[in-house]
Amino acid sequence: MLMQPVAGAEKCRSQPRRIAIVTDAWLPQVNGVVRTLTSTCNLLRTQGHEVMVVSPDRFASMPCPTYPEIRLAVTRPGAVARLLRDFRPDAIHIATEGPLGMAARGYCRRRGIRFTTAFHTQFPDYLARRTHLPARWFWRYIEWFHKPARRVLVATESVSEELRGHGLDRLHRWSRGVDLASFSPRAAPPAEYADLPRPIQLYVGRVAVEKNIEAFLAADYPGSKVVVGDGPSLASLRARFPDAHFAGRKSGAELAGYYAGADVFVFPSRTDTFGLVMIEALACGTPVAAFPVAGPRDIVTEATGALSENLERAIDAALYCDRDQCAAYGATFSWEAATGQFLDGLAEAEPAAA
Repeated sequence: MLMQPVAGAEKCRSQPRRIAIVTDAWLPQVNGVVRTLTSTCNLLRTQGHEVMVVSPDRFASMPCPTYPEIRLAVTRPGAVARLLRDFRPDAIHIATEGPLGMAARGYCRRRGIRFTTAFHTQFPDYLARRTHLPARWFWRYIEWFHKPARRVLVATESVSEELRGHGLDRLHRWSRGVDLASFSPRAAPPAEYADLPRPIQLYVGRVAVEKNIEAFLAADYPGSKVVVGDGPSLASLRARFPDAHFAGRKSGAELAGYYAGADVFVFPSRTDTFGLVMIEALACGTPVAAFPVAGPRDIVTEATGALSENLERAIDAALYCDRDQCAAYGATFSWEAATGQFLDGLAEAEPAAA
């Protein structure tokens, strides 16, 4: 079951290991997957582990169709295999289902090497929205990709239930964390907030079709709507919603101030597997309003926000939440704990077949 301890977990944590992480999502992309992986890698190295990241910045790349901000690696045959072979990792984790993930999966399968994967993103739903094709077509690929993995690392129980429905049952919990040194109620709000009518309703994240931001911007609730982030839908949303305030991309202490100074954080996505921005908002003392779907259902409590199919009702109810309780709850999500879960879930790479 999902929360059962993995055999050898304490050994995995205590002894330095050589860990290869293969990902098609990496810097300079800015999204929850990249932030999760970079935070995890930083902590692993601090703990003495040697980490090699196989990512698109090592190769030539091309823009992803319908999503040009994402670069897809173009590799020579055997390039990923050589990197993994030369590194001689104790564990191989394949974080994404793109070209690099495919190459690493093929290498492990050919050599009889155990590996783990992660289900970070609802690609079937994303691709269905972008291509207007049935999501079930893309689920077939997801099922095939993850089936041989020793474990599939998953952020929430709701997503675990969904994966079990697709025949994937070797699951392991890998939650997320918050940089509590940056994200706290003490963060200074931006100067522009002083002139905005209250309540200030905030969205943070990629400005893209799958994030369902138009549902937030169209919500009929008084006050001000603020969008922090960048992405392919920015120009069209600016044109359609001229009364909204688009602040662009923010990070660190500046981003924390946008969270801390807002009255409510609105998370309109129906397709995220977790929603890292929600726990960042909570750590800053800001309650969350969202739809009752996977991600929000696993994170938002009655004391820290509100869920409703009517987003206006969710916003209204969330405004009555105690901000101190929100901050205390947000502070329980640490990267140290999440990285421990990651280590516990890794599989020992078996010797290559002769």
